[in-house]
Amino acid sequence: MTGLAVDDAAWASAWRRRAPGDKLLLCAGLVLCALLLPAWPAAVLVTTTAVVLALGPARVPARTFGRAVRWPLAFIAVGAVTAVVTVDGGGLGWAPDAVARAFSLVGRAVAGSCAVLLLATTTPMSDLLPALRRLRVPAAVVEVAEVTYRLLFVLLDSLRTIREAQTARMGWSTPGRSYRSAGMLAAAVLTRSWDRARRMQEGLAGRGMETGLRGLPEERPSSRPFLALGLALPAGITVLTLVAR
Repeated sequence: MTGLAVDDAAWASAWRRRAPGDKLLLCAGLVLCALLLPAWPAAVLVTTTAVVLALGPARVPARTFGRAVRWPLAFIAVGAVTAVVTVDGGGLGWAPDAVARAFSLVGRAVAGSCAVLLLATTTPMSDLLPALRRLRVPAAVVEVAEVTYRLLFVLLDSLRTIREAQTARMGWSTPGRSYRSAGMLAAAVLTRSWDRARRMQEGLAGRGMETGLRGLPEERPSSRPFLALGLALPAGITVLTLVAR
């Protein structure tokens, strides 16, 4: 258990042993369908496909997938409202094509988010980062992602430790104490994270940092049936969308 629900789901997923490149192909195809095809019915098809694959063959817990998608949904809702509201001499109002614009924006965003979450809940970062390196993603980008991934768990560990200490001292027993404890918790985690990041930077600089961060990726063979699935599903969504239009 890593402490992150999405990461725990990825490690426990039935697709954990599949090649990361195969899953990248499938999810990238779904994201492209959500972005390039007309929102109706492509967004609905992509969303349905991603959710069915995650909860079905990949065996991602529905509660975990639902909790992971709620924050993107909140961000999408705020973005949709700001996109369809107009401000003119008469004050606030709806854009002439507000319904169509909102449906297109929300549909594409939800579909793309579900496709990305399908990848996130089935592929641990320790598998995904070596795959990105093999796909010629700039080394600096991959190394920043690796360091950020590591520091994320340091941050969560600090957060958990400090909160447990505050709870033991009745720091969350009343609204006033909770307010004060929340401020102290944020300040302590921020300073501790800053100190950990500084020490890591100094340690890496002391070692030269000439060849980048290297791990021992576990090689997994690609599956032809899964590759066929990764090509057939986006192609099928494209055909159905064009026929429906």
